[in-house]
Amino acid sequence: MTGPLFGKAALVTGASRGIGAAIARRLAADGAKVAITYFSSPERAAAVVAGIVAAGGEAIALRADAADDEAVREAVGEAARRFGRLDILVNNAGTGTAASIEDLPMAEFERVVAVNFRSVFVAMQAAARQMTEGGRIITIGSVNGDRVPFVHGAIYAATKAAVGGLTRGAARDLGPRGITVNLVQPGPIDTDMNPADGPWAAAGRAATALGRFGDVSDVAGLVAYLARDEAGFITGASLNIDGGYNA
Repeated sequence: MTGPLFGKAALVTGASRGIGAAIARRLAADGAKVAITYFSSPERAAAVVAGIVAAGGEAIALRADAADDEAVREAVGEAARRFGRLDILVNNAGTGTAASIEDLPMAEFERVVAVNFRSVFVAMQAAARQMTEGGRIITIGSVNGDRVPFVHGAIYAATKAAVGGLTRGAARDLGPRGITVNLVQPGPIDTDMNPADGPWAAAGRAATALGRFGDVSDVAGLVAYLARDEAGFITGASLNIDGGYNA
């Protein structure tokens, strides 16, 4: 395969479905070798890999619980070993919770923080040790890191805001090495976890300027651009892809 990412190697976490799967497919279509992580959906992960291979790309699936620091580190290291390099990290693995701060159990708080924030730092740290100049670290956050127009979203929003601060600080730390660090913040995107015809879809559509949900390919396209050489002067940025949700 050829393409703007030919010769590059990428790891996309939590990519057995939805936005992560779309990102993996797009990076592969642009020429990158792609490793994906999964935890509870081996069949879905295998299907993503099979589709990439059938299209002429190279891909592998690695089982890793995003809440397990060592598993995340091992996945980063294994991707680098299998491909001989690591140029692109996409932190996509995430989880949610819906509860008032009065009622949220501490165990649930710890789980959401571990998956949505701690795993991002662990993967970022491990990947930075593998990357050379031109490396790309891209995290998938949420517009709810900036705005929470609904109840029971405090902890989820807090973790998404935290990765914004981490992104900006890491961009400063890694900039002298020529590694960029950016945050992509999707708004309402049609996935099986947040379908465009789901029970909360009407409110999501109404909150956007365009009056519709986005597609996973929209997010994948932005990530693919940030991974390219021509995006080398973009770093420390939080980029909304939300149809005007936060306008």
